[in-house]
Amino acid sequence: MSRKRKRAAPKGRSQKKIENSGYSSGGANLQSNILKRYMPLKLSSKSDIDSNLHVLRNRASDEAINTPIGAAAIGTSTLNAIGTGLTLFPRLKHRILGISPDEAREWSRKVRQEFEMWASSKDCDIYRRNNFYDLQYIAYMAYLTDGDSFALFRRKEPTPWMPYSLRLQVLESNRVSNPLLATAVPYGPSSVEVRNTENGNRIVSGVEVDNDGGIAAYWVSNKVPYDLVDINGVVQWQRVEAFGPRTGMPNILQICHDIRADQYRGVPYLAPVIETLKQVSRYTTAELASAIVKTFFSLFFTQSTTSMDVGDVLGSPYGSYDGVEDEGQKPIVDVGEYALGAGTLNALPKGVDVKAVDASNAQSTFKPFLDELIKQVGAALNIPSEVLTKAFNSSYSASRAALLQAWDEFKARRVWFARDFCQPVYEAWLTEAVATGRIEAPGFFDDPLIRNAWCNAEWFGPAMSILDPTKDVTGSHLRVLYGLSTREREAAEMTGSDYEDNLAQIAYEKEKMNELGVTETDNVAAAAAAPAPGPDESQKGGNDDEEMLENPQSGIIYGRS
Repeated sequence: MSRKRKRAAPKGRSQKKIENSGYSSGGANLQSNILKRYMPLKLSSKSDIDSNLHVLRNRASDEAINTPIGAAAIGTSTLNAIGTGLTLFPRLKHRILGISPDEAREWSRKVRQEFEMWASSKDCDIYRRNNFYDLQYIAYMAYLTDGDSFALFRRKEPTPWMPYSLRLQVLESNRVSNPLLATAVPYGPSSVEVRNTENGNRIVSGVEVDNDGGIAAYWVSNKVPYDLVDINGVVQWQRVEAFGPRTGMPNILQICHDIRADQYRGVPYLAPVIETLKQVSRYTTAELASAIVKTFFSLFFTQSTTSMDVGDVLGSPYGSYDGVEDEGQKPIVDVGEYALGAGTLNALPKGVDVKAVDASNAQSTFKPFLDELIKQVGAALNIPSEVLTKAFNSSYSASRAALLQAWDEFKARRVWFARDFCQPVYEAWLTEAVATGRIEAPGFFDDPLIRNAWCNAEWFGPAMSILDPTKDVTGSHLRVLYGLSTREREAAEMTGSDYEDNLAQIAYEKEKMNELGVTETDNVAAAAAAPAPGPDESQKGGNDDEEMLENPQSGIIYGRS
């Protein structure tokens, strides 16, 4: 039988291999030696976040306390976002309310004074230890360290010195957890959920949610569970409804910024960099120990083997006898007979030599390697390494760019914090002030739109660090000049002050100076009378923005011409 031969493929043609498109040759490649064993799983927020929260909180808290870079990250964000506290600036919508701008300003001034009376007093704290601005600092730092923090609205009888009953109680995140009650049945041994048998709701890491996933209540314990030091009674959980059934206002606040759609608890700020921070800490500790060893100066006395016999090398086979120590085990010399000092001569026995231990182990790669790790930490936390380490060794432009990028992060977190904490507290306080008659707000309880118009406010905190005050003030002046900002906003953002208060104080100071015959001579007034630069001078450099920054008075002169 003749065998049939396989027909070869026509020349110029090749059999095509079926391949997937898109990421099959990239991030989803299953053939690459680098990626074929890299098979992570993205599951629900309960699996990815809630089941790991206990470990994440403990490690992040340790990093924030015991590592310099971790403490710097938490402290830098808190200092720049909150500082000494966010200040209230009421911005009621006078057009909706049908009042004039002057009436709106007068109402805002009165509300600020009334709110300041409550906020600056330690009576606003249920523990009477901190005022409202200090509570902001505590709540924000706890939110960064643990991923979220809580604040309870409490009530106490008004007193002659505090006419308001509103009190705040700030809680750390580990006070809100799944209750160990007979009415709370877990779904499984590894589940982070329990079921409230009284109403059928689910409780996820202390947050009770209804069938639609909406937050219904929080389960708050009287102390931190499993704390062996705090022995003040047994742990008990209290169910706190998230919102009042009659008013719809919150009874408890959760300061948190979600990163997943179905997330109920926050992730610690340091979670993405915990491993890197720990390695940096270990590396720094090892280098510090090495540097300490380098400071030691050790000497060893050695004896030449040429002058030894077999007995000196091997020693006595019977060891010491009659209480006499073996000669081979004795020190070569008595170190107490020799000393180091200026102009000191020491005579050593014959055959004895001195050797110094070389402790030099210079690590020239320590600083570059550490700088690269800190850059990665800063990039993950949205804080440039220059701001994180407080080291501005580059040019003015580079340092300012680092500050501006960090400032974007701080402003965003300030807005989030004001939405979650400051504004709800202000609305709760204003509601009581209107209800008790201390503040007049017609229609406050009649229409939600009117109430929202009365409650509208802005919160300003510390200003960005200024490297060159002249350039920053010039930029502020130009923003106002071209209608990009207002004097009131610039005063609040740059110095945290009130523009009208500044004008009143300036008017008083000028009046007092005129009364005492003091003449004010400043360079700005003198520069305003100087002639404008000629055409040759105005064309130098070719960069008007840079020239205006270098010559800030030119912006003032051009603005007036």
